Amino acid sequence: MRRKLLLLLETGLVLAGLLLGASAWKLNTVLKQPLNLSQEQLLDVPSGSTPTGTFNRLQAEGVIKDALWLRLYWRFNLPGQPLHSGEYRMTPGMTAEGLIGLWQRGEVVQYSLTLVEGWNFRQVRNALANNDKLQQTLAGLSDSQVMEKLGHAGVFPEGRFFPDTYRFVRGMTDAEILEKAYDRLDEVLAKEWGQRADDAPYSDPYQALIMASLVEKETGVPQERGQIAGVFVRRLQIGMLLQTDPTVIYGLGERYTGKLTRAHLREATPYNTYVIAGLPPTPIAMVGREAIRAALNPVRGKSLYFVARGDGSHVFSDNLDAHNRAVREFQLKRRADYRSSPAPAPAAAEAQSPAAAVTPDTPTESAPKSPQ
Repeated sequence: MRRKLLLLLETGLVLAGLLLGASAWKLNTVLKQPLNLSQEQLLDVPSGSTPTGTFNRLQAEGVIKDALWLRLYWRFNLPGQPLHSGEYRMTPGMTAEGLIGLWQRGEVVQYSLTLVEGWNFRQVRNALANNDKLQQTLAGLSDSQVMEKLGHAGVFPEGRFFPDTYRFVRGMTDAEILEKAYDRLDEVLAKEWGQRADDAPYSDPYQALIMASLVEKETGVPQERGQIAGVFVRRLQIGMLLQTDPTVIYGLGERYTGKLTRAHLREATPYNTYVIAGLPPTPIAMVGREAIRAALNPVRGKSLYFVARGDGSHVFSDNLDAHNRAVREFQLKRRADYRSSPAPAPAAAEAQSPAAAVTPDTPTESAPKSPQ
């Protein structure tokens, strides 16, 4: 009897061993199975998805076989391992084990959205709305409602977001991108404010941000930003009007169609620095770190005027006579590829020499201006 029991036990152990061996072989076969794909395919895993549901879906779509074994593998070998939502890139030749590895590492497909220096908030919203990988939550909201949704009720949105390339995964919302850009601007502005020149003429960082937006719109030449800021700061210090075209254009809003006229320069808006003294009430565009740094550390000097050469750079002048010569040389002989704009002129000088402010309005315009 005892020998029979031992024999049965041995037989059971052998069978168990065989069963375990067969199970291991089966599991290994299932893990090594190539995904049934003829071309690259993205697997969308929505938030709240489970491995069980995803394996079942893949089997129903014919991508894998033996989903039960894969579910058991995940349950016993990866207990507590979350399945990150997002998109996973499946490629021909990839195995089920390779796909599980992607899930373990959370290697979701990333997309990017670039917010460009000099853009206004309308352009930012258009870029967000036109990105089909983002979940749209801001459609139909006014600008003030957008800021309220972001948790910044009462904050004017212009210039409050940092231009940069932001990476995101499918399912992320447009509001989340804006939140990142808002926080990033605060971070950069605070750091640069702490490194400002001792005589920087601003009572708070927001004033510096306004100035930075003027610098940003005036030149794309990095080495000129500090000089442009220097001209504007000296004008503020002696009570001269800033007279910068981008503020006029911003004040016109959607009425601006690419041609700036003398009537526009005389039109009273809160942003028209040919009419108002000092800085405009808000920024007029998004600004990069370099423009902020330039506004907070303007280049010292005597220049009060600058005129565009037509290639994006400027000629800086200390006095009106030198400025008028530069205007005649560079702006009255403008080329087809003319870029950039203004040559600020003090209000007192306008009556004496209107030609001091004769500049092209934008690269696409043909009519010069002479504010009076």
